[in-house]
Amino acid sequence: SLSHIAQGVHIDRKEEDMGAGDQGLMFGYATDETEECMPLTIVLAHKLNSKMAELRRNGTIPWLRPDSKTQVTVHYEQENGAVIPIRVHTVVISVQHDDFIGLEEQKEVLKEKVIKVVVPAKYLDDKTIYHLQPSGRFVIGGPQGDAGVTGRKIIVDTYGGWGAHGGGAFSGKDFSKVDRSAAYAARWVAKSLVKAKLCRRVLVQVSYAIGVAHPLSISVFTYGSSQKSERELLQIVNKNFDLRPGVIVRELNLKRPIYQKTACYGHFGRSEFTWEVPKELNY
Repeated sequence: SLSHIAQGVHIDRKEEDMGAGDQGLMFGYATDETEECMPLTIVLAHKLNSKMAELRRNGTIPWLRPDSKTQVTVHYEQENGAVIPIRVHTVVISVQHDDFIGLEEQKEVLKEKVIKVVVPAKYLDDKTIYHLQPSGRFVIGGPQGDAGVTGRKIIVDTYGGWGAHGGGAFSGKDFSKVDRSAAYAARWVAKSLVKAKLCRRVLVQVSYAIGVAHPLSISVFTYGSSQKSERELLQIVNKNFDLRPGVIVRELNLKRPIYQKTACYGHFGRSEFTWEVPKELNY
């Protein structure tokens, strides 16, 4: 029964010994290609949406409406397991709009006032492809136009398809759910490793069993971008991080009402969150 599960997970235990509320695996990813240690593709996609919201709210582009989708394809080169952005290959923007505005004007404004303002000029060239309003008209939006609401955007909430994803959504879950807290902690570990220059790119995976506090497994994959072996890095992680759910909640201060901000523009790469402040590592 549910009460039995709750007992096995929480009751009569100290906070740090609290068992995981469910089984599952979570991933954290970090890359040195941007200052915030996020893939450039997802950083630009979020910034394009953010810029459209800003221009809609301040009246600069009065025909914009709230429902928008973006996608950015970047051409990369690889260097010893790290990835280096060379140029923006394709930009896709679909945004809800007023009925009276013509398609050509929309394309022109989106290119000049949104894309060219957000994407650094060094990444755009005459070969960059633009798919702006590719469906033509987009007047009906929001829940009236598409049913996807809570927890259905796990890739745009994380790394835009880079790294990996264990499948657990964040939205609508409180701090006690490992789907959310352990994914934040795995990102904290990954970013700390990259900022300490122990690797240039890393994927951290952690898994749990219901009612069990300690992770079943922790693994570190650096894509060959580290001077150290993955075994050495794992020892550093184990020495510096306690990934029990109760400890994560305490160390990342997850009981505060901070979650509304995460509802758009992603959960990672934003300095206001505790899991984005790299830990000083002892090794």
